[in-house]
Amino acid sequence: MLRKVKMGMVGGGHGAFIGAVHRMAAALDGQIELVCGAFSSDPVKSKESGTSLYLNPSRVYGTYEEMIQSESRLPEGERMDLVSVVTPNHMHFAPSKMALEAGFHVICDKPMTFNLVEAYQLRDVVRSSGKIFALTHNYTGYPLVKQAREMIHKGDLGTIRKVVVEYPQGWLSTLLEASEQKQAAWRTDPSRSGIAGAMGDIGTHAENLAEYITGLRISELCADISALVPGRKLDDDGNVLLRFDNGARGILYASQISAGEENNLRIRVYGEKGGIEWAQMEPNSLIVRWKDKPLEVLRTGGVGLYDVAHAHTRVPAGHPEGYLEGFANLYRNVAFCIQAGWRGQAPDPVYADFPTVDDGVRGMEFIYHVIASGQSDQKWVPFVTEK
Repeated sequence: MLRKVKMGMVGGGHGAFIGAVHRMAAALDGQIELVCGAFSSDPVKSKESGTSLYLNPSRVYGTYEEMIQSESRLPEGERMDLVSVVTPNHMHFAPSKMALEAGFHVICDKPMTFNLVEAYQLRDVVRSSGKIFALTHNYTGYPLVKQAREMIHKGDLGTIRKVVVEYPQGWLSTLLEASEQKQAAWRTDPSRSGIAGAMGDIGTHAENLAEYITGLRISELCADISALVPGRKLDDDGNVLLRFDNGARGILYASQISAGEENNLRIRVYGEKGGIEWAQMEPNSLIVRWKDKPLEVLRTGGVGLYDVAHAHTRVPAGHPEGYLEGFANLYRNVAFCIQAGWRGQAPDPVYADFPTVDDGVRGMEFIYHVIASGQSDQKWVPFVTEK
């Protein structure tokens, strides 16, 4: 019988920003129900978080190991089906691996792992498990991002020649990590974030968006990476020249010290016939510039959109949809694919569209190549991927 997907969560307790976002996104379409969690590495905080979420106390766990082991012993249909991993980077790999090996689907925050070795190992686990693994590159969930991708896939813009993607923020313009700000503390700590700061946190979003929309792959890159705030251990600003596998050229800029910026992810893609422009802070408009006809502005829910854009739109045109709805599209799509599996059916390709473990590997490889280029006198670094 068709039912909601039951979800457990690792991380995301009191004081965590992204955990609440994941819970709201998962709940938005009524396809997923949070039934259990291990919300903190501190068992007491985990229990307190579970209480505030009105969960059955017997299904609020002190550790993710306890959660996965205990849920595995429950009857099918009662136990969780899906694990959402919303911890800092250094804690993505272990719970994801254990959950997959125990037969649970996984949705994990990005970047996928703490290091590249873990990324390759996790890909092997996903492939052998036969379970769904989705990565929350949430910006791919926006309706007009889907529209831009479909336009390029169908050849509306012709051969792609130029990609410009930028992601400036300003929240780390000071040494915020020296205070008690939890998000700044772990995101700038090499022992928890990994080898990259801004490039791992937001640069991977820019890389993923560029490859997702264009369908191209970065083949070489040349990076200038800096830690501009005195005392900071990881990069807070970077500029990367890109070469793509079809010969196109690109520019990627990611910065968390661009004072005054909020969350200004923006992409422009130019082909032989025209170009598109989309900005995360104005997500309901897609600007289309044509070489030989007037500029167009496509709107979420409006006319002139491909079916895939409409399939990821919930309300009529003029009712803004944004961050939570784009995030929710990933959760809904995963839920639809899980439910299709229960029915013994292949999922609708429209809904089988979400970032996977392969996108996670690409993101980790991007981080390592960018840092290698930034530290090297030989600036152009081939983007080598392990199959």
